[in-house]
Amino acid sequence: MVMVVLVILLVIFLSLLIRVAFNTVSCYFLTPRRIKKLMEKQGVRGPKPRLLIGNILDIASFISKSTSHDMHSINHNIVGRLLPHYVAWSKQYGKRFIIWNGIEPRMCLTETEMIKELFLKYSTISGKSWQQQQGCKHFIGRGLLMANGEDWHHQRHIVAPAFMGDRLKSYAGYMVECTKEMLQSLKQEVESGRAEFEISEYMTRLTADIISRTEFDSSYEKGKQIFHLLTELQHQCAQATRHLCFPGSRFFPSKYNREIKSKKLEVELLLMEIIQSRKDCVEIGRSSSYGNDLLGMLLNEMQKKKGISNGFSLNLQLIMDECKTFFFAGHETTALLLTWTVMLLASNPSWQERVRAEVKQVCNGETPSVDHLSKLSLLNMVINESLRLYPPASVLPRMAFEDIKLGDLHIPKGLSIWIPVLAIHHSEELWGKDANEFNPERFASKSFIPGRFIPFAAGPRNCVGQAFAMMEAKIILAMLISRFSFNISENYRHAPVIVLTIKPKYGVQVCLKPIEA
Repeated sequence: MVMVVLVILLVIFLSLLIRVAFNTVSCYFLTPRRIKKLMEKQGVRGPKPRLLIGNILDIASFISKSTSHDMHSINHNIVGRLLPHYVAWSKQYGKRFIIWNGIEPRMCLTETEMIKELFLKYSTISGKSWQQQQGCKHFIGRGLLMANGEDWHHQRHIVAPAFMGDRLKSYAGYMVECTKEMLQSLKQEVESGRAEFEISEYMTRLTADIISRTEFDSSYEKGKQIFHLLTELQHQCAQATRHLCFPGSRFFPSKYNREIKSKKLEVELLLMEIIQSRKDCVEIGRSSSYGNDLLGMLLNEMQKKKGISNGFSLNLQLIMDECKTFFFAGHETTALLLTWTVMLLASNPSWQERVRAEVKQVCNGETPSVDHLSKLSLLNMVINESLRLYPPASVLPRMAFEDIKLGDLHIPKGLSIWIPVLAIHHSEELWGKDANEFNPERFASKSFIPGRFIPFAAGPRNCVGQAFAMMEAKIILAMLISRFSFNISENYRHAPVIVLTIKPKYGVQVCLKPIEA
């Protein structure tokens, strides 16, 4: 009898081993080879990939050379600096070519009609690849940014109301309050004799303050701790993703993996403290709901869905992942938008004066309100031009989960489509000869080619916090520009780099001068 059991267990073990071996071979060799052959038949080729690592080393070599020096002046022609591999390979292989991120094939796509079709027609059967999800697993988990299919649909449905209508308008008060505190701090420092400021530090703190209050209103201090931990986790996960192309690398007890798991645990313990305090208040009757901020909305939704089985589970882990996602997306991208916009206005004083005059006319000395924002058309044009020249995300990847027909191409399941947003935003073919120049007037007309301006993506899977980010940027910039004039410091060194997002390598130094009321 014992022998029979042992034989059965051995058979089960061997079958599992064979299955794992087959899946590994299929994932790392058979599927990529099949995709490569299918695309080559359609005339889509690219640089030769190396075993397991693909073109990772080639790309790293290109970027290392292009960013090894700073730019001599403030020049917005940055595609060759930040995406040098795209520039080189598009010249060699044309508009369509395949690059390999380890074992993952990615087709470069810059044709606007096909991009529009992908975003609008195939939003439910394209999304984040396994590599992307694994790379962010310990950072933002499976929140909305990394969710796919039905999970994404349910999460979007739950989260979207937080960024619409009256709820969105209610955040304006937090934004104004936090900005006033920052401006007061800047004023005191100017009065004490300081003239030069590294503005990206202030914008990062400010947007972190705002998202802390809108997401964790009653636990603001813990929100700030979470912000610092997530910033560290972001950099560690970015470094660790380089090794994902090696089978089983995510299970190695390496220094990176240990540190990442430790930081993730710290973040989640802080989140659980906030969540538990909310639950305790409801259970002892001190409150009838979990709160009106984003966390409270998610907890209220989880309570409503308790006992309802529809294939989707909003559990505590997912709520924590959602909080981490919006904390990262809610402060990082807006802080960069504000930083680059201040740099552009500081180095274009005529536009700074035009925007200041508009703010003065529209707000008439009052604090900007939601009703004022739609009338700030020049400011809106400047923000859009900043997003065009320095989009927070330089690329938008989408993986096909089914075989699809895109334009004249057959896209096989498993192929990632790599949309180089930065290159599209700087294309002379799409924007004219002045594509690399700061010219907000190009946004005076609202009619332009769909698919050429995509800082927040497009279609059903666009950025859910787009309206929040634009409202926040307008309020902060309108308040800053009405209190201070600013010019670029002699110490500013123009050196954009990519660390997941497009950042100024040395920050942005500006000289501030208070404007008398």
